[in-house]
Amino acid sequence: MTTPAERYAAAKLRGQHPVTTEFLLTFEFEFDPFQITACHAVEDGKGVLVAAPTGAGKTVVGEFAAFFALQAGKKCFYTTPIKALSNQKYSEFVVKFGEDRVGLLTGDTSINGEADILVMTTEVLRNMLYAGSNTLTNLGCVVMDEVHYLADKFRGAVWEEVLIHLMESVQVISLSATVSNAEEFGEWLGEVRGETEVIVSEIRPIPLFQHVLIGNRLLDLFEQPGRINPEILQREREAIRRSTLGRNRRGHFAEPSDRMSRADIIEKLQRENLLPAITFIFSRVGCDAAVKQCLHAGLRLTSPEERVEIRQTALKYTHNIAEEDLEVLGFEEWLTALERGIAAHHAGLLPSFKGAVEDLFQRGLVKAVFATETLALGINMPARTVVLEKLIKFNGEAHVPITPGEYTQLTGRAGRRGIDIEGNAVIQWSPTVDSASAAGLASTRTYPLRSSFSPTYNMAINLISRFGRETARRSLESSFAQFQADRAVVGLTRQIRKNEALIAELMQDAQCHLGDFSEYARLRRSIKEVEVLLGRRDQRKTFDNRQRGHMEGELSDLRKAMKAHSSHGCADREDHARLAERAGRLSRENDGLTTRVENRTHVIAKTFDQICQVLDHLEYIDGEKPTAQGKILTKIYAESDLLLTESIRRGLLDDLNASELLSVVSCMIFESRSQENLAPKMPSQKVTSTLTQIISLWANLEKIENDFGVKTQREPDAGFCFISYKWASGNSLNSVLKGSDMSVGDFVRATKQLVDLLNQIGGASEKLRPVCKDAVKRIDRGVVAYLMGDA
Repeated sequence: MTTPAERYAAAKLRGQHPVTTEFLLTFEFEFDPFQITACHAVEDGKGVLVAAPTGAGKTVVGEFAAFFALQAGKKCFYTTPIKALSNQKYSEFVVKFGEDRVGLLTGDTSINGEADILVMTTEVLRNMLYAGSNTLTNLGCVVMDEVHYLADKFRGAVWEEVLIHLMESVQVISLSATVSNAEEFGEWLGEVRGETEVIVSEIRPIPLFQHVLIGNRLLDLFEQPGRINPEILQREREAIRRSTLGRNRRGHFAEPSDRMSRADIIEKLQRENLLPAITFIFSRVGCDAAVKQCLHAGLRLTSPEERVEIRQTALKYTHNIAEEDLEVLGFEEWLTALERGIAAHHAGLLPSFKGAVEDLFQRGLVKAVFATETLALGINMPARTVVLEKLIKFNGEAHVPITPGEYTQLTGRAGRRGIDIEGNAVIQWSPTVDSASAAGLASTRTYPLRSSFSPTYNMAINLISRFGRETARRSLESSFAQFQADRAVVGLTRQIRKNEALIAELMQDAQCHLGDFSEYARLRRSIKEVEVLLGRRDQRKTFDNRQRGHMEGELSDLRKAMKAHSSHGCADREDHARLAERAGRLSRENDGLTTRVENRTHVIAKTFDQICQVLDHLEYIDGEKPTAQGKILTKIYAESDLLLTESIRRGLLDDLNASELLSVVSCMIFESRSQENLAPKMPSQKVTSTLTQIISLWANLEKIENDFGVKTQREPDAGFCFISYKWASGNSLNSVLKGSDMSVGDFVRATKQLVDLLNQIGGASEKLRPVCKDAVKRIDRGVVAYLMGDA
């Protein structure tokens, strides 16, 4: 009897794809052509890049990679950008492949860590590669879901680190949103990973219809492709006229009197059979307020039978939460809204609450969700309708228009495959949301993928440790960032050559039979420059009489030299001069282009060299090897990697107990949402004095970085010191959060990040390991320890 591997080999010889065929039979629906093409490419042993719209079914290709790896007796890693997506994918894979064959690794969660299929965040895989983990043994393929996340300026570099340094034998399957430069990205993948098939699908499986809600009228945005509905334009003009007449005292447009409330919009969508709906509101406070408004309006979207099922599900997700914590969490109001089919979804919610909302929405029991844009990041929550109240969001620094890419991600949630025949995007009109902006966003279906890659201290020291300095430097030259920079250089160099040819041609035409006209043109240009300088009012005030006399003398000499030049008497002098001036402009343009080329050439390697100069200065590297403190740095992956390592090296953390230690190091991971610069409350004098030393150390490191032309270490933020200390001291959730503006979701996320950081410190420093273990025990409790309803 033949083995599966032998049968597979025989089928391959016949040009068939038996594993794909077997996989197809496990689904009840027919695959789209792009899915079959991608599965065939995976089975042929190629790398694959699939770029397709949200909801098109890209993840089926990722599932096939896992299925294929199992058939071949290999491991498969499935990486995602966020823990919520990892948790969701883990649950799906457990159902598909069985609990014993699937594991989950997210930094703060480890389930079945040596399983054949491991779902993980991308950072976990990066850390494994640098540590040379045994878990990498027998790895056949890696799926990189939401790979377009490498454009993220804060975490995007991790994707490139993995793609560059993953073993050559590993097959990479990359899943991306529709990007306009998929071929460019695929070409780079081909260079760093070997043969890669690029599969682009721009077809949404469920067509998306765009609407504008003006007053209480829901109108189609487009009369025909690319042409805005004239009725919208007419109503828009009327509404703007009314709003202009009703300007408030500050001169801003007044909101239209017929603008529908959030509750009214949901009722309208219910009447028109357009629920379930996700309304994107770019603020957590706005999402929570929308739920309250719907409750106060008496909105009820569920039947008695549905309410019973909702309550049972909500209690399943929250049964382990202590009674006193439920009160702090606003459990009763949350449950009341859920039973009416209404919920908020944002990062400020407890993970258990978010898990319940996602579950109930997927089952069609929650009908209206008010969410921030984080929901658009790959989580499986499609709706029949997506509503956008605004086309502007706060990016942490300023209020900016959403991009076409963000619009595509958000509206991509509309249309449930296998349930809906169409999806609907609804933009609520206001004087600040005009139809032209909406049409522009709706018409631009793709956006380019731009690398955000830049070396860090931890990355540099790990690469030097593994490969040596020169090989590490060369490996970074193969990043997508450098690939794109080189592409730009090719275009710039082409323009420089084109300009040079034109300059030569112009100067040839400007040749004078009486003398060297290029020399004559230089004299004329110099005269003009001095005349301009002397003629500018702002400059005249800065010259003293001696300087001015010197310049006027220089101008006189130049004029004499020009008149004495043999070409000055040429009859065609002005014609020659025009040609020479054009050549001069092109020459100056080339100087600028040359500077841009120099700035882009070896840009990543130059940054790496600057990082290495800092490490050399601080004695983290001895020749080609990390020193003792360099070895500590290899295990610290936090954004403030150098600051934390220096704090350990200098013994600043040595005399702290567990609660003091976690309080102090929280300043390395926490970032206050509030812009107010209020002095944070401190738990003890010892914590205060240690933090003072760390801030002084940060200022010193910043000066060293400035000397070498880099900036990587952000200023410590003490906003979580007091709260984390109180939690570690055994206080209740209510007591810990009282008087602060921190949400429970933010508290849980910051505490989990702190757990991860303490584990890094414990792994890097033998001396601090026992205190770190104690610190983790103190804070990994209660709401922090709950995961999707499990204690």
